[in-house]
Parts: sequence; structure tokens; C-alpha cells
Amino acid sequence: KSRKPMRGTQDEKTALNEVYAHAVLGQHPHVVRYYSAWAENDHMIIQNEFCNGGSLADAIQRNAQEGTHFSEKDLRRILLHVAEGLRYIHSQNLVHMDIKPGNIFISRVPIAVLPESQDDGFDSDSEGPTVEVVYKIGDLGHVTSTKNPQVEEGDCRYLSKEVLREDYSNLPKADIFALGLTVFEAGGGGPLPKNGQDWVAIRKGNLPKLEQCSPEFNQLLAEMIQKVPTQRPSASSLLHHPVLVPHATKSRAQLRKELNAERFKNELLSKKLEEASMCLQSLPIVHSLSTQTSRASRFVGKKANRSHSVTNF
Repeated sequence: KSRKPMRGTQDEKTALNEVYAHAVLGQHPHVVRYYSAWAENDHMIIQNEFCNGGSLADAIQRNAQEGTHFSEKDLRRILLHVAEGLRYIHSQNLVHMDIKPGNIFISRVPIAVLPESQDDGFDSDSEGPTVEVVYKIGDLGHVTSTKNPQVEEGDCRYLSKEVLREDYSNLPKADIFALGLTVFEAGGGGPLPKNGQDWVAIRKGNLPKLEQCSPEFNQLLAEMIQKVPTQRPSASSLLHHPVLVPHATKSRAQLRKELNAERFKNELLSKKLEEASMCLQSLPIVHSLSTQTSRASRFVGKKANRSHSVTNF
């Protein structure tokens, strides 16, 4: 539900823009799914997928209260999932323009567990998690086209300097800038400044190091907030970055899930082949005697139907 009543054409435009963006981009595993929308009592109500883990901002706040932070493994997962969502958005010639922890949502999805009698190829004494954490991009009210951008500035803490200067020639890289700072904040680097010298220093590419993370990961975050937009990696290149190689970040639970899926496909195919074989075996063998007799009789001069071709002049 919109936080404030829609008053005036600008509020209506923003609300409708979010509805249209959700409708177009709601079919990706790392974008919050859209179901429906309607206006009620001057408010826009948008029915989206329920994310049972809340937002990344909520998780960061809980970590701050408990004196903890996301590990590098968790940060890599956040970065990969959001980059996958951004790659999809950017492939549609659109940009999000408001990537931040409050707009990243968390879904905890149960993982099917094999019965004890079945061997999944892993040691039975080291069970993995039964829940998979999935990060999704939501709140699409600022989404705009890269071909004809109508930019409405998002949160200044995550906004790149070129957007403030109204340089819209590299808008996808503005999303990358915001994602870098989002991951940095999730790693315990926040709260981010809204202005002042620290804000300016970040826009110059000076980002403090996350102590729990490797030099390679810190270097990747520094690349994502480069002062020159073209020097920042794209969403697609992030998914192939050596620090974020998908196979290296797959957990035991993910590998188990993929193995189970392939095993299920093989079992289903085997059953279908077995059923087809049994069906063929049950079919009776029929000899066409009439056909053989007819052919034999024709060879000894019996009458046979012949085709005639008639041409009229």
C-alpha cells in the first residue's frame, strides 16, 4: 500500500510506473513477483509476492543490534542474486535507480530432504541447511527506460555522482554503484553518509575495507563504485567474476538439490521407457493374409483394379 495518499499527477505517475514495472519484470527468480494492483481510498495497493525473510535493511539492523555482520560468503550470495536480477532488468533496457538494502527482499525457501534410505552422494554425518536463502529486487517505483530516461533520484546515500549531474548516459552502471554500497553496508560498513566529506570521498572511489572480507572481495566492491561509470563492471560481468564464480559459491544444500532434481528426471524417464516397452510387448502380432492372397492372385492373371488417366482435348 502506498505510504501517502496519491495527490496530484506526479504521485499518480509514480504509482502507475511501479505497477507497470512490476508487471513487466515480475517473472524472474530474483525480482519480487507481481500479482495485481488497484486504487482504494486514494491509495495504490500493489499485491506482490510475500518474502518471509523481510528486507535486507531489516537484517542489517538486527545484525547491528547483535553486534554481528554478514560474512563474505553471505555477501557473495547477496551480490550474485541481486546482480542476476539486475542483469534481467538491464536486458529489458530498463534500470532500477533505487537499489538499496530496503529494496532487497529475502525469501527463505524449504529444501526437500531425501529419505534416509536414499543415498545422495554426500556424507550422512554432515547434514546441510534445510532452507535456501534467496535475495530479490523489489520496489520498482523508480524504474525507467535507458532509451528515454525519466529519472527520479533515489536515496542519496546510494546515488552515483553522474546521476546528480544529470548525466544519464550510463544508467545501468548507476545501479552497479548502488549495489556495491548496498553490499558494503550489509558487510558492516554502514551507516552510509548522506552528505559531507565522507560522502564525497566515496564518490571519488575511496571505500573503507571490510575487515572480515578478502582483499579480492574488497577490490571488487571498489571496482563497483569507480568514479568513472564505464570502469565499473556490468551486471553480466559480475556473474562471471572470479570472486563470484557460481560453482564456487554453491552450498552443499544447493548441490544436493540439483542432484535430486537430475535423479528425479532420470527416474521419470526410466519409468516412461519401461511403460512404453511393456505396451509394445502386449500388442498382438497380426498377419495380413488377405493382402498376401490378393497379391498372389494378381500374379496369375486375375482381375485387378487399375487407374486410368483421361485427357480431354
